[in-house]
This record gives sequence, C-alpha cells and structure tokens, in this order.
Amino acid sequence: MTSEQDKTSDKTSHSDSALFAPVDPFKVGIQGCCPRCGQGKLFDGLLSLKPRCAACDLDYAFADAGDGPAVFVILMVGFIIIGSVLWMQINYAPPIWVYIVLFAPLTIILSLLSLRWCKGILIALQYRNNAAEGRVHRD
Repeated sequence: MTSEQDKTSDKTSHSDSALFAPVDPFKVGIQGCCPRCGQGKLFDGLLSLKPRCAACDLDYAFADAGDGPAVFVILMVGFIIIGSVLWMQINYAPPIWVYIVLFAPLTIILSLLSLRWCKGILIALQYRNNAAEGRVHRD
C-alpha cells in the first residue's frame, strides 16, 4: 500500500522518453543551458529558472537545487577571499581601506557568478541522475 505522498512524488519525478544525445552536465551548467538538449536557456534572469526549455520543451518543474549552490559558493569564495586577504596582510600590510576597495567588489562578483554556475551544474546533474525527493514505499 502506498501513501498519497508517494503517488504525488511519482508524478513530479521527470520521466524523459525523448531521444537526445547526452550532454556534459558541467558544460551546460556553466553555460546555463538546458540539461536535456544543451540548446535552450535554463535561466530567466540571473538566478531564476525559466518554466521550460524553448528548444526541446523540457519542463523545469523537477529542478530544485535547494541550498546546495549557496553552500558551495560560500566555501569556495570564502576560501579564495580569506586566503587572499591573509596573503596580502602578511606580505604588504596595507591600510584597511585597500581591503574594502579590493575585496568587497571581488566577493560580490565571484559570489554571483559562482552561484549561477553552481546552480546550473547541480540542476544538470539532478536531471542526468534522475534525482528526486526520497520516497518510502511500504508494502
């Protein structure tokens, strides 16, 4: 016997019967392209997803990257920025305004670019591996 939640989650899981050549999830994720065909655009703006692919008509309702991209970006950008700040302090010891002028814009730019790339890659990997929410089937 399956619960109502199991029935609804089976409907939301994407089942792809279209014949498309597999695409590299890292390449299409960084480019922000459709994870199925690699042609249509994935994003509508900076980080919001389009409802579907204009090229192959894939519905992006399955895509839910969650907080994963933000965690990766915090770890990667934090490592780069803090490492650069420490290196600059040890070697040059500039005044505090230099850190603000250099590293505030760099942090914002790296975070926004990396967040888009990580979100695209995670959605492409989610599609390729047919990832979905965990389901419990009780007999």
